[in-house]
Amino acid sequence: MKTLSAAVSAALFWACLVASAAEIRVQRAPAGALQPQAVMDARGMLHLVYLKGDPKACDVFYARREPGKTEFAAPLRVNSQPGSAVAVGTIRGAQFALGKGGRVHVVWNGSGQAAPKPATQSAPLLYTRLNDAGTAFEPQRNLIRNTLHLDGGGTVAADRDGNVYALWHGAPEGSQGETSRAVFLARSKDDGKTFDREREVSPEASGACGCCGMRAFVDGQGTVFALFRTASTALDRHMMLLVSRDRGERFKGDYVHQWRVGQCPMSSEAFTEMGGKVFGAWETAGPVQFAALDASTVKAAPAISPTMMAKGKHPVVAVNQAGETLLVWTEGTGWQRGGALAWQLFGAEGKPAGPPQRRDGIPVWGLAAAVAEPDGSFTVLY
Repeated sequence: MKTLSAAVSAALFWACLVASAAEIRVQRAPAGALQPQAVMDARGMLHLVYLKGDPKACDVFYARREPGKTEFAAPLRVNSQPGSAVAVGTIRGAQFALGKGGRVHVVWNGSGQAAPKPATQSAPLLYTRLNDAGTAFEPQRNLIRNTLHLDGGGTVAADRDGNVYALWHGAPEGSQGETSRAVFLARSKDDGKTFDREREVSPEASGACGCCGMRAFVDGQGTVFALFRTASTALDRHMMLLVSRDRGERFKGDYVHQWRVGQCPMSSEAFTEMGGKVFGAWETAGPVQFAALDASTVKAAPAISPTMMAKGKHPVVAVNQAGETLLVWTEGTGWQRGGALAWQLFGAEGKPAGPPQRRDGIPVWGLAAAVAEPDGSFTVLY
């Protein structure tokens, strides 16, 4: 009887929390979409980039949902060469950012057939942007000039002043192995028309976990953030935060979560901003977590993980104007294996606002996206 009473009390407790929490809408991305990436702009327009087609040689698409609408408009193909993107591995697909005037900037790792290729014969990191008319994407370009062994996915961030930051990890010429890898930045000061030659921005000897992705972000003040998994030794694969407070001139880096593991976990990261605070999400030794990030100290607040969670991957995070945080991740996904979508809502103080939820249906090479809507609700796309 006591056990039953405890169970009933727990159920009532969660029910009360859920009743007062923000609405969460879970929906499928456009038919056939893989690895959706979503951004909500200040006008309430939802921007979506995703992959579609053969996972070894697929295409990138961009679609948007106008404010007040429930359906996405017809998509635009992003890549100018068919089949030049890759979904295999889940972390080498497209990432995008909104820059000056809301222009869309997209990067992705090139597939085996992608062109143009760099002179180093590395796989290309391809970039394009929406044209001035907003009707199509410009021909794709390769941003790699003098680095080797692109593996884990590249990333892009942009600000309202026309600065665009493309980052990836690779190896300098003449270097081999993960401990010799580093994070490189190619920066544009003219809204993506041209990019500087890449330069190393991660701390010396940090290395980089070869087939883990990375993520960059620019906050409302123009501060540049990036998360990546290091590989200073074969076992030390810690999560590092990079921060630049001078438009990419100089970066400081520090560890935000440590993980000793003797293999690449093929992990990914996420960012969001609300109320002047930047939040990051990542995985460490099974659990996923999120934390507020401090640009001045290059530190993370104590990380928050879901309750009753199995091993999670590919976390994304969204925060609404009330300070509620939605953490979304996948469970059971892996190499050539789909799994389940999972999520949990947290209140403004970081306490759970309901139990974790789970739904089957993440496809092979799939992950999820999440945004906070202008009305305070959340939308999850998978």
